[in-house]
Amino acid sequence: MSGRRVEIAGADGNRLVGDLHGASGRPALLLHGGGQTRHAWSATGKRLAERGLRAWSIDQRGHGDSDWIPGGAYAFADFGRDVIAVSDAIAAEAGRRPIAIGASLGGLASMLAEGRLRPGTLSGLVLVDVTPRLDRGGVERIISFMSDRMHEGFATVEEAADAIAGYLPHRKRPDNLDGLSKNLRLHEDGRYRWHWDPAFISARAHDDRTPADIEGELIAAAAALKLPVLLVRGARSELVTDAHVEEFLELVPHASHADVKGAGHMVAGDRNDAFADEVLGFLERMEAA
Repeated sequence: MSGRRVEIAGADGNRLVGDLHGASGRPALLLHGGGQTRHAWSATGKRLAERGLRAWSIDQRGHGDSDWIPGGAYAFADFGRDVIAVSDAIAAEAGRRPIAIGASLGGLASMLAEGRLRPGTLSGLVLVDVTPRLDRGGVERIISFMSDRMHEGFATVEEAADAIAGYLPHRKRPDNLDGLSKNLRLHEDGRYRWHWDPAFISARAHDDRTPADIEGELIAAAAALKLPVLLVRGARSELVTDAHVEEFLELVPHASHADVKGAGHMVAGDRNDAFADEVLGFLERMEAA
């Protein structure tokens, strides 16, 4: 069951579309990874609502039903500015700052918002399979997969499912493709394409910063974090190594860490129940502190 549809203005007046799960309780902000949509959090949002939280799952800029940004403003800091705008809107409605649960891109955006752009934006942070330093080979494999058919698209939803199955062989190919269809748009030419702005990928080619520059900015943001933090890694992660975890825990010594067995980079999709248990345990510890 999906939540109630909501719309929130982003940092540039851009329309951000989301689902709101739950009617009351501590607020949580669910932010998907690059190339995903808010629907990646459907099961998690429902689980949080059942446990008495109020969870906003938002399509980030250029993704899902949210506005595409003219000029391709898709730097991590742009997503971070949206985190601030959404947190302000949630705080105005719920009376307190949300805890952010951010997968990959969503985690980096939240970390920048809290650690560099405006401390105090969030009340807590769960980073889902992401740290300031990532395996660059793994990142390039993801970018390659996203780029491969972003213009050509697919003749059918089944063809897109076959492409994903080839990229994620450890995950069982679903029999029901309704969830996948939410990540695709049917265009006038009859082709299905991913539900995100191609400029999200192509803008990388026009970024003057080096990967080391970007990592340095993220490392500084992590080191500045003062709020409660949990890092949840997929034990089979393609991006976050043991060394990355160790470095992060040195940067943020008060953070806690959990590995989810049997999960890769898409932790919530691979093992949602185990992932949700880790998040709920973290929230209970926050409430008890």
